[in-house]
Order: sequence, then structure tokens, then C-alpha cells
Amino acid sequence: MDPILQAIIQLVILFFVIFDPFVSLAVFVIATKNMGNKERNLVAALAVIVAAIISLVVLALGNSFLMLLSTSLEDFRVAGGIILGLLGIKMVWGQSLVNDATIKGSSGRAIAAIIATPLLTGPAAITAIIISVNDHGHAITGAAVGFVLGISALMFYQATNIQKALGNTTLQVISTILGLITIAWGVKFIRLGLGI
Repeated sequence: MDPILQAIIQLVILFFVIFDPFVSLAVFVIATKNMGNKERNLVAALAVIVAAIISLVVLALGNSFLMLLSTSLEDFRVAGGIILGLLGIKMVWGQSLVNDATIKGSSGRAIAAIIATPLLTGPAAITAIIISVNDHGHAITGAAVGFVLGISALMFYQATNIQKALGNTTLQVISTILGLITIAWGVKFIRLGLGI
């Protein structure tokens, strides 16, 4: 297999696991259940746009950000691995990354902001983008992030149909499996950071 294509596939899997659109989808469904289709689609679009902007800024300025903080990539790998591990544990135990009760009555913009960050582009995603740019370059990392955000947008637009087709139990099982993968990536980042 072509090395570039292989790198893109690996990064798409990594970012799909870290962005975990299934968790965001569950929050999106709960938070927008009293909205009309037009308003829900607007919230979905805004959430993905904000997540894309955050990803683009990190993609462009990630290494400069590390230099500004006077930290090394290895230190950031270890920190990112710890964050990924904690995120994965919450996913495995079925814990929500945000308090669902607090966002039910929130405005569309507030809901979009919560879904954009910390759900889609939280600390784990930011860490993974910075590390991936260093390992694979801007173009490959950007392509993988863009693809995953595109899939996330499609899922939000089809949220009702996906929830009906899969059911809450299936969504939780998928999230649990993705949580285990996230923990494994966290361990890998820590090992790489420590040079083990």
C-alpha cells in the first residue's frame, strides 16, 4: 500500500476515535430534541465549522504553540497520552463528557460551541493534531481531520435516523469500543514520549 495513503487511513482512524462523533451525536440528539429541523441543521453546521476553525488554527500554529509554552513534543506526547487515557476511560464507562442536563435549555450557539469543543476538538484532538503534523506533515493531517469532520457533519444531519436505526444501546457499545482504542492510543503516545 502507498505510504501516504496508509498514513491518511491511520490518521482518519485515529481522529475518528478521538473526535468520537458518536458521543457528540448522542449529546446533539439530547440537546436539540425540541428544535425544528432547520434549527438543528444550523446547530450542526455551526458546531462543525467551529471545530474546523479550531483544528485549522492548531494545524497551522501547533509547533509555534509548543515553543511559546517552552515545552517539547515528547512532553506533549506524554501529556496527550494521559488525556487520551482519561477520555477513553470515560467513554468505556459510558460517562458523558459534558453535563447533559445543563445543555438541554441552552441556545443553539451554546450547544454548537459545546459540541465543537470539548467534544469534537478537545484537548486530546488538539494534542493528536500537533503530534500528527510533526509526524506526517500538514497536508496529510489536514486531509484526515477534514474527512472526519465531514463524516461528523453527515452524522449530525442524519442524527434522528441514525439514532432510530442503531438505538442508544448500540451507540453506547460503539462508544465503549472506541474508548478502548482511545486508551490504547494514549498508552502509545506515553510510550513514544518516554522513548520506551
